Amino acid sequence: MPLDRFGREIDYLRISLTDHCNLRCVYCMPLEGITYAPSEDLLQPAEIERVAAAAAAVGFRRVRLTGGEPTLRRDIVEIVARIASVEGIADIAMTTNGLRLPELGRPLVAAGLRRVNLHIDSLHPERLPQVMRWATLAAVHAGIAAAEDAGLSPIKINSVMTRGHNEEDAVDLAALTLARPWHVRFIELMPLGGGECAQLSRERLVPTAETRARIEAALGRLTPVPAMHPSDEARLFKLAGAAGIVGFISPVSEPFCGTCNRMRLTADGRFHLCLLHDDELDVRAALRRGADCEEIGGILLRAVGAKPTGHALAEGVEPLQRWMHHVGG
Repeated sequence: MPLDRFGREIDYLRISLTDHCNLRCVYCMPLEGITYAPSEDLLQPAEIERVAAAAAAVGFRRVRLTGGEPTLRRDIVEIVARIASVEGIADIAMTTNGLRLPELGRPLVAAGLRRVNLHIDSLHPERLPQVMRWATLAAVHAGIAAAEDAGLSPIKINSVMTRGHNEEDAVDLAALTLARPWHVRFIELMPLGGGECAQLSRERLVPTAETRARIEAALGRLTPVPAMHPSDEARLFKLAGAAGIVGFISPVSEPFCGTCNRMRLTADGRFHLCLLHDDELDVRAALRRGADCEEIGGILLRAVGAKPTGHALAEGVEPLQRWMHHVGG
């Protein structure tokens, strides 16, 4: 298992498959002025498989597929199957808005997908489109039901708290865990996109402490439970008598950089060293001139060696200039 220069074990590769999405969540994608990578720059299934094989050869064991929205790839089932065929990859998960799971859930499981993180920011049909824009509550519920029907477990639901949009919805979302064995995780808004976009994200930030206090005031004490993995970014809790888990992911107010075990591969073929930094190493060029697994693994190990720690947001350092849909979550 590769170690970075800070002694962290890096064994988790997040692969972005596309920078396109079928939603326009207010904190992730603007309605206008979006630029996408040219289609010819996106990695193809065989190239993604080669990167996964190289990653497994140097000690990576977990893969998560992200976007944009990964299910928009027409070859998504093939991509999952190719990664699942790589010896050494023990777990394949996906972060998705779930809108296409009613048609893709079972084929993805058959191909080798094991888990999904789904996305819902409100349980109120009027407020949901205010933050997730093109989503409907019915479509989101259908995606969750399809994930359960396909056997994707545990169901994890991500909610980004955005001031002025959905901070009051935290209680209803947390209450889902009382009757269902779901993980509902509340994520702090990250200042991505640079400039005015990043400033707006700071202004809309709802700190974890505020969200937790709101939930406990309405539903009772949240009792800590052990993390499922030492490097998990979520701090986990349970409400009394609950079937599920409430989690908090707090990259701004409670950074977890010291236990980070992740490397990101962007849809256009770059190893992105840290979500809140712009540093990247190109691997697409090597892939397209026929680099073998050893050379690709060497590029990945150089990326691991250059991985930073700490985003320095509290010191006013300007964060990532790319939007979230460019690099994956």
